[in-house]
Order: sequence, then C-alpha cells, then structure tokens
Amino acid sequence: MDEGYASLPTSHLLGSVPAVLPPDERTPGASAEVGNAAATSRLQQFPPAPGANGGGYQPPRNSLDGDVETQTSWKGYFNVASYAPYFNVDTDVVVDRLVSSVYPMDGFFRKIDANPDMYGPLWITTTLIFMLAAFGNFATYLMQRKTELNIWNFDVGYFNWAASVMYGYAIVVPAAFFFLFQYFGSRPSLVRFWCMWGYSLFIFIPASILLLIPVEFLRWLIIAGAGGASSWFIALNLKECTEGAADLMALIASASVLQFALALFIKVYFFA
Repeated sequence: MDEGYASLPTSHLLGSVPAVLPPDERTPGASAEVGNAAATSRLQQFPPAPGANGGGYQPPRNSLDGDVETQTSWKGYFNVASYAPYFNVDTDVVVDRLVSSVYPMDGFFRKIDANPDMYGPLWITTTLIFMLAAFGNFATYLMQRKTELNIWNFDVGYFNWAASVMYGYAIVVPAAFFFLFQYFGSRPSLVRFWCMWGYSLFIFIPASILLLIPVEFLRWLIIAGAGGASSWFIALNLKECTEGAADLMALIASASVLQFALALFIKVYFFA
C-alpha cells in the first residue's frame, strides 16, 4: 500500500488538497489590491467616506453622537469642511429645483426642507452677473448702432455693478428677512432662505437673453413677467415657511416688492 501511494504523481496529490501557504509566503500585492479597491469605492462618494486613503470629511453630527466639538462651535464658521455638505448635490436635483423655481406651484420649499444646497444659488448668481454685464453692453450696442455707433464703447462698470448688487442681494436680503422673521416669532432657517432666494434669481437668466430684443415695449413686458414670477415664487415659499401666519403677511409682501424692485433695477440700469 505504501508503494501505491508512492507511485502517485506529486502534482495529483497537490491538486487534490488545497495548498496552504504560510503568511510570509502569501502574495504581497493581494492585500494591497483589496485595500486600494475599498479606498476607491469610498472615494467615489462626495464627501469621501472615512477611511479613504487615511480618512475623509465627515458631515457634522448632532450632540447625541458624542462629538467633542458641537456644530455651534465658532471654529466651524472658519472651516471649509463645514460648508461641504451644502455643495454635495446631484445634477438632477439642481435641475429639478431650477424647474421648480420657474414653476412656483411645484412645492419648492418642501424640496429643500431636508437638504438645502448652496451650489445652485452660487452658480445662478455668478452666471447672472456675467450675463448682465455682457448682454447689458450688447443691448446698448443694438439700441445705439443706427444713430450713435461712433460714441458707443464697452462699459466695464456693468460687471462691477452686477457683482456688487447680485452678490449683495443674494446674501444680505435673505439674512435680513431671517432676523426679521425671528424677531416676529417665526423660526426660519438661514440656509434655506439663502437657498430659496438664490434659486429665485434663476428666471432672470433667460430673461436677460430675451432683453436683447431691441424693442423697448417688449423689454418692459419681459422684465415685468420675470419680476412678477420671481416675486410670486418668494411669496409662496415664505407663506409655506411661516404656515400662513397672518401677522407675517406684511413681511412676505415686502419681500415680494423688493424682489420686483430688483427686476426693475436690472431693466433700468443694464437694459435702458
């Protein structure tokens, strides 16, 4: 019987029993490949999940999670990572909110209630600034090309005014109404106000393109329609935010009037 086993090929014996290698003889690249694959899968998320190449950003937790530093710490205001969650938004979500800003009856405030973003408002405001500066100059050229072409020149001041007014409006006005609503007993969210007011400016982007039409009567109709839709958007969402409180209707009306005044400023200064 010993001779029978001895006559069997060595390869047959090795093939029938799985070979077990000691830890020192294992393939050195196997564990590295597994680790790299796990890290890559985690890095596909934004912000990166903890543990991806030594760690990553973790969104702020509530006080029940036992964090050493809570969200209310003043250090969070100077930490870029604190603002990262507000820019972690998908393209389809932004597009859906853009559509809702043009169609106010679509329940915009409910869509941003759980996850307001700052990416959309920043993109909208910056795009509007460049479009107002460029199209405002081009509209002036179209209106003057037949009579005063020799004295027309590109006005760089349009960009300065557009940046100052639009960024200032998108930041200061929502903050001011946030404190006013708090003073009168409401409990709004400043981030949601910034998000809502930022998206309310989107309608002025297509309006600025239509304002290139060198017909003054049509320009006034276009800016009146855009201003009215934007004001209605602000009024509906503020009413939903305050649950229709009667004592806050004056603030809601003033916010709508201020939004329409912004539309008139765009027409008078950039497309006169």
